[in-house]
Amino acid sequence: MNITSAVIKLIKFNSPSSIRQKQHSVWMVLFFTISIFLFSHNIVANPVKWHPGHYCTILGHGKNDLKYMAQVYEELKTTPALRGIQIRYFWAELETAKGVYDFTSIDQRLAELAAIGKRLVIQVQTKSFVPKVELVPAYLKASEYDGGAFAYSSYGSTALRGYNIALWNSQVHDRLVELFKAMGERYNSHPYFEGIGMIETAYGEPIVSQPAHQMSKFYDNLLSVHQKMRSFFPSTMTIQEVNYPASIIESFVGKLKEMGTALSGPDVFKDEPGLNRNMRNVPRGIYHFYPELSGIIPLAPQVMHKNYMNTRNDGAGSVPTVSEIFAFARDNLKSNYIFWTRNPKYYSKVLELLNEPDIAKDPFGGLSSVCPRVYASCVD
Repeated sequence: MNITSAVIKLIKFNSPSSIRQKQHSVWMVLFFTISIFLFSHNIVANPVKWHPGHYCTILGHGKNDLKYMAQVYEELKTTPALRGIQIRYFWAELETAKGVYDFTSIDQRLAELAAIGKRLVIQVQTKSFVPKVELVPAYLKASEYDGGAFAYSSYGSTALRGYNIALWNSQVHDRLVELFKAMGERYNSHPYFEGIGMIETAYGEPIVSQPAHQMSKFYDNLLSVHQKMRSFFPSTMTIQEVNYPASIIESFVGKLKEMGTALSGPDVFKDEPGLNRNMRNVPRGIYHFYPELSGIIPLAPQVMHKNYMNTRNDGAGSVPTVSEIFAFARDNLKSNYIFWTRNPKYYSKVLELLNEPDIAKDPFGGLSSVCPRVYASCVD
């Protein structure tokens, strides 16, 4: 029972007929009381779609390939523990010109998934890991948007790794907000549109030096975008991948908690030093925040390509089994959702795991299904 229903039931149970003659006053008091409760407890007032469990993250090239998607749908049908898929789109794929949006691919995949009772999660990618990708719409490359994106390298390197958006720029912020507004109007009420998120917080090492305040403004604006997203998607889970920089994590995650945004991460590396860091006078790694937020906000880590290969990003760990990855995400990270990348070399092992009897018979695939406290209620 949600909070509103409980209060209404209590009033009806205890109210004499004289109170019923003053319905307007009672409802005004009720509305005020609930509003104060929700505000003071940082609760998302709308019922939120809630279908925790296992999801497949499809490879980028396959999302518009009919043969590839037919195989994905067949796997979904034969694996009850798979509740749906996650698809990633670069910003440039969704906004083809200023204010001109192309959601054709999302509409098609959503209709196909709804037909088989499976769900869709979208990630809008605002960071690329290969230089040749068109990350942002062409109009954002103008000077008024600071070029729309900046080139970055890996830490300790000078080689071009990819691009990240110039989110410190207020106009870039505003255009990203407009994209999510358009998506919210289109998809928030769709029963099979399960969630929408953004890519990792890791900034990258700018190849061209930047003023010190620019990074700080980037993260302030990222939180602002998420605050807007929650208003555009009041009935839908919104998600942010968080990994680095360690210096911002505690404050940043605290803000996500306040607004009711799900915590995700781009990797499940059980032995990764930076993600597991827990030393005195040093910012903690992101993995230590998951158990503290269990039952409060949704927890939804991603299993990426490298996670199948080693327990550390630098390869100095061990080769994990899929069962070990699952156990770490379930037991250490207290996951409600797990997004498994459909890597052709390893994904058959994921399907084997999800079809094991104990997992297959559980609608939530062995993961916690408790409705997060930040939501007033969850709807199936």
